[in-house]
Amino acid sequence: MSEDYMYARDGTVDSHDNPANKNKTGKWKACCFILGNECCERLAYYGMSTNLVNYLQIRLNQGNVTASNNVTNWSGTCYITPLIGAFLADAYFGRYWIIDIFSIVYCVVRMTLLTMTASVEGLNPSCDENGCDPTKSQVVVCFLALYLIAFGTGGIKPCLSSFGGDQFDANDEAEKKKKSSFFNWFYLSINVGALVASSVLVWIQMNVGWGWGFGIPAVAMFIAVGSFFSGSRLYRFPKPGGSPITRIFQVLVASMRKSHVNVPHDKTLLSETTDAESNIKGS
Repeated sequence: MSEDYMYARDGTVDSHDNPANKNKTGKWKACCFILGNECCERLAYYGMSTNLVNYLQIRLNQGNVTASNNVTNWSGTCYITPLIGAFLADAYFGRYWIIDIFSIVYCVVRMTLLTMTASVEGLNPSCDENGCDPTKSQVVVCFLALYLIAFGTGGIKPCLSSFGGDQFDANDEAEKKKKSSFFNWFYLSINVGALVASSVLVWIQMNVGWGWGFGIPAVAMFIAVGSFFSGSRLYRFPKPGGSPITRIFQVLVASMRKSHVNVPHDKTLLSETTDAESNIKGS
């Protein structure tokens, strides 16, 4: 068997930093763990976010407008933080390690803390037939847990689907076709998790209790992290190649520095050279 067939040609490596062996790494045997992670993570996320306005109204005694505004601000933060996670993954750490680090924050800190605010005496607001009376510290702990979610999802949301795509060699026609199929399955896993969360978990929260309603997503998130770690020896790891954000700023700075330079008559002189100054990692 030739080396061209044995090893991935896209520059990915295995868990021991050796060229990725096509027969031992990547493809569906690795993606099963990624799909399991995504399904459980989305169940955990939507199991908490779908009914969050009701939780803030009922347990934190907030009005409908205030609760809706707080959820909108938090949701917006969840969609901004992926810019940070994507930048760190592309430029410095790689997708695998960013998913690892942010998942631990998401799982251990956030899910545990939020579940405790709904079930543990002292963190759980005292309630009677007239409603709930949360203390300032209880409100602070609850929102700390929520914004740790926003931080955690910032590392998972932009990296997990891309990392799944990395398990297929784009230079291999057979694997290239399987990559398209992977994204279909990935999207299905998102919707399965969201469906269970928006139906079953919302019913549990409103009819059984918030402790159970937030505890089940916490367990799902632990399963998600365990699933992802379990496939580590099977993954293909692309090396960080630099962030496009860095390249954009480099172009802006270079254009300002050269704004007064005369354009040469010979346009071939405008092509980029291959010297050390131009051959920047990630370009």
